[in-house]
Parts: sequence; structure tokens; C-alpha cells
Amino acid sequence: MITPRPAATATLLALAALTYSAWTLETFLGTSLPPPHTYVSELAATNQPYSTLFRTADLLAGTLVCAAAATATATLSARRIPRTARAALLLFGAATAVDSRLPLSCTPTTDPACAARETAAQVPWTHSAHTVSSTLALCGILVAMATLTRTARAGRALLALELAATAWTLAAIAALETGHDGWGVGIAQRLQVGVIAIWLGALAVTLLHTREPAERVPATHEPATHEPATRGALRRADARP
Repeated sequence: MITPRPAATATLLALAALTYSAWTLETFLGTSLPPPHTYVSELAATNQPYSTLFRTADLLAGTLVCAAAATATATLSARRIPRTARAALLLFGAATAVDSRLPLSCTPTTDPACAARETAAQVPWTHSAHTVSSTLALCGILVAMATLTRTARAGRALLALELAATAWTLAAIAALETGHDGWGVGIAQRLQVGVIAIWLGALAVTLLHTREPAERVPATHEPATHEPATRGALRRADARP
């Protein structure tokens, strides 16, 4: 029988939620990138002053999610965190960690020269690899959220919001690639990653405040003992006056 120990998993998820929200520091650091019109990943571009900070935060967040998935596998039953959800969380964490090691070399949304080089495929291979790892991370977290809609607090609402933010982000990226203004791609993507962080925190809180369903133990029936007929007859005879 698996002993329920949600505290370790919940702590790792809560820490992951905090570090995955490191992009909010852009408000205080005074980066030169306008949030409504730039990708979150551009904060970690190698030509940006706080690249190391944001890349380290993503690496730590991904590692923490992987650790949470591993801890859940070791300490929680499949009824608490289904195997599909664990695998999806592991994919999200691993892809996020890899993503941090594949930074953009420039900021295409604010640098026309960078955008032109990207269109002409004259940027480092990390640009394409970054797109792949980001896509894998998104797929992983969406599967995890869908699998755990009944587990995490406000799971259905957060999943619906995440799907809406993802659709908005994809539409905004398509608009940028066709020469439009981007339809607030920065707002859409920040909403997207913000909802993920909130969901990770909500899952952590849920694990701490709900109990593992008790396993049903099949009832055991002792075989009835039948008194020998002769002994019963003797007792009845002794009881007679």
C-alpha cells in the first residue's frame, strides 16, 4: 500500500509556481521590452541584460516540476495523481528546463534586423529548437491540466482560461508572421504562463488539504462452525430434568 505523503510534492509544486512566475520581475527591473508586444522568452534572449536571471528561473522551475512528478510517483497513489498526469508534468518540467538552455539570440518582436534574420533562417539553431521545446512544454501542461481538472482547485476554470489564452497566443503569433501588429501577443502569452503558475500553486494547495481516498479492504467471513449432532444431542439430554 502506498503511503500518502503529499507535503513534499506540494512544496515542490509551490516552489515551481513561484519560480515560473519570475517573468513578473520585468516590472521592477525596467527591461527595454514592452510587455504587451513581446514574447516572455525574449526576456531571456542572450542579448538582454537579465538573460541569466530568467534562464536560471526557468531551469529551476522545470527541475522542480520534474522533482514533483518523481516524488508523486514514489509517494502518492494513482488515484491521487494519475500516471498520465505524472508523465505530462514530467514532460512539462523537462521541456521547460531544456527550453532555458535554448535561448533566443535576439528579440524579433522589437528588432527588425533580428526578425529579418529569423525569416531568412540566419539565426542560430537554438531559435528553432526553442520553438520545439516550448511546444512540448505546452502540450505537457495542457494534458496535465486536463487530466487533473477534478483534482486541482478551480481546475476546470483554469483549464478553460489556459485554452483561451493559448488560442489567443497562437492567433497573435500567426498575425505577427503575416505582417500584422501581433494582437497583443505579449499580453496573451503572459496570461498563458500566468495561468500555468496559478494552476501549479492550486494543485499544491489541493494536495495539502485533501486526503488520500481510503483503500477498501474486502470483508473476511469466518467459516461457521457446526457442532457435531451427537454432542448437541448430549447437551440437550443433560438439560432435561
